[in-house]
Amino acid sequence: MKELKKIVISGGGTGGHIFPALAIANEIKKRNPDAEILFVGAEGKMEMEKVPAAGYKIVGLPIVGLQRKLTVKNLALPFKLMKSLSQAKNILKDFKPEVVIGVGGYASGPTLKMAQRLGIPTLIQEQNSYPGKTNRLLSKKVKAVCTAYEGLEGVFPPATIRLTGNPVREELNRASISKEEAFNEFPALDPSKRTILVMGGSLGARTLNEGVLHALTDLEAANVQVLWQCGKYYFEDMKKELEIRKKAPVYLTDFIARMDAAYGVADVIVSRAGALSISELCIVGKPTILVPSPNVSEDHQTKNAMALVKNRAAILIKDDVAKEQLISGAIQVLNDDNKMNELRVAIKRMAKPNATADIVDVIENLA
Repeated sequence: MKELKKIVISGGGTGGHIFPALAIANEIKKRNPDAEILFVGAEGKMEMEKVPAAGYKIVGLPIVGLQRKLTVKNLALPFKLMKSLSQAKNILKDFKPEVVIGVGGYASGPTLKMAQRLGIPTLIQEQNSYPGKTNRLLSKKVKAVCTAYEGLEGVFPPATIRLTGNPVREELNRASISKEEAFNEFPALDPSKRTILVMGGSLGARTLNEGVLHALTDLEAANVQVLWQCGKYYFEDMKKELEIRKKAPVYLTDFIARMDAAYGVADVIVSRAGALSISELCIVGKPTILVPSPNVSEDHQTKNAMALVKNRAAILIKDDVAKEQLISGAIQVLNDDNKMNELRVAIKRMAKPNATADIVDVIENLA
């Protein structure tokens, strides 16, 4: 493997793009402590805060996305694109990277496009089972596409595809936490009860929260408890709802810092179907119910979920029926030992625990 000296990583806009980018950067630095890594993001986007906070330098391009509704903002898009292409070209000519990596998001488009024109090897890390338009266009001239799902030969040039998986939190790949240690992180939970982990995020948590509230009586009747991450935005409202149900078998929190412990106490996990969440759930290997968010581009969460469902590795409940069916579905799974075991084995089979290292292996071969 070649020693890496100068690498550009471009993309961002969401945590789903930024986290893999930082994980790849950290693995490169672990192997090559003297390597210089420059991030290229989009002005005003969250990567402009998250990347410096992680200790890396970033420059921003004025690139913006196309608004799906009719608006005058779209009139400025061609000018911002041209300016971004010019700036990206200057950045690359000045920094002289060996490889440019795109992780998705607005900035990766002009950066990888100019890298390809300058003859610099490029690599895409595609997190989802349904790639976005930018990565589809860029893939025609990339040297490699690191994917997390099978079956993308019709989207990307087959010779470029490397099935590596998505980077996940390092602690999930370490020795697993014991059940006792995990419950110690959530002292209000009863270790003798079966536990459903409901992982709501930010704004996307609404349906999952409604599903828990709708089924509080069912939980009590089934002697089942819920570790419930409702999201910061909904936390105060959910607290008020529980004040009139003081004995409800739930542990409510806005955010869970120790996800390894949360996974450790769970018998069944309920989650949205973001690409990185699914990659983590495959490594955790617990029976899982996925509720794809309907508010994402091109319904890509349903496609992520279906990649597991067709392998009998997860159960999908649609968002429009989740309020009524979410917890009853989870209790039904809990009461079926054969189903629990089938889901456990199948989802574990799809895990890619060495994804970050495998991606950097590919990068080293391109440099």
